[in-house]
Amino acid sequence: MRMRRQKNLDESINGYGEYFIRASYGNQNASIINEEDKHYFDYEAIFGNSNPVWLEIGCGKGQFICELAKRMPDINFFAVEKNPSVLSMACKKALAENITNVRFFNCSAEYLARYFAQKSIGRIYLNFSCPFPKHAYRNRRMTSEKFLEIYKVILQDGAEIHQKTDNMQFFEFSIEMFSSNGFALKNVSLDLHNSGIEDNIVTEYEKRFSDMGMPIYRLEAYIK
Repeated sequence: MRMRRQKNLDESINGYGEYFIRASYGNQNASIINEEDKHYFDYEAIFGNSNPVWLEIGCGKGQFICELAKRMPDINFFAVEKNPSVLSMACKKALAENITNVRFFNCSAEYLARYFAQKSIGRIYLNFSCPFPKHAYRNRRMTSEKFLEIYKVILQDGAEIHQKTDNMQFFEFSIEMFSSNGFALKNVSLDLHNSGIEDNIVTEYEKRFSDMGMPIYRLEAYIK
């Protein structure tokens, strides 16, 4: 279900100050990046330190990224979400808990290479991305070749992508896409909650699906 626009959204966003960042798309063709379209983040200026930077794409209401940022204070995090109303709630949560090592970026994933410099991201999280089950929409999936090429640009050498999903078909598609686009896989689980993997942070969707008895699929991918 599509979420309605939050009342007084712009007023709320203005109150978040530097924590809420909006994309400025410029050229609408995401596959073309002209010099004037590049707006690379100055991580040190944004966070006030030179700590590594990790990225969650599709952060929802922020439960995962806020908990991760609290557990890992020596990592800086960007949480990306294209729905500003949802991202506003995530930002509100981080501010209420005084989490200083996360910023919230209102942006569609197609445009990430305009803002995150080449080989500057140490890890990407893809938690319960929309599976777009119709075959005609497969290119919209966050693990389609189009998006994997973007990740290759912004990820550092040896960096990992961590994916979780409840959708078996999407998981199988992701494995195929990673494997055919130069990525290797490790720590692949067909039932995360019974796998013995430690330190898992349960997302909003994950709890809902797990409570329904559905298995959670997880993998880690890295460029060979």
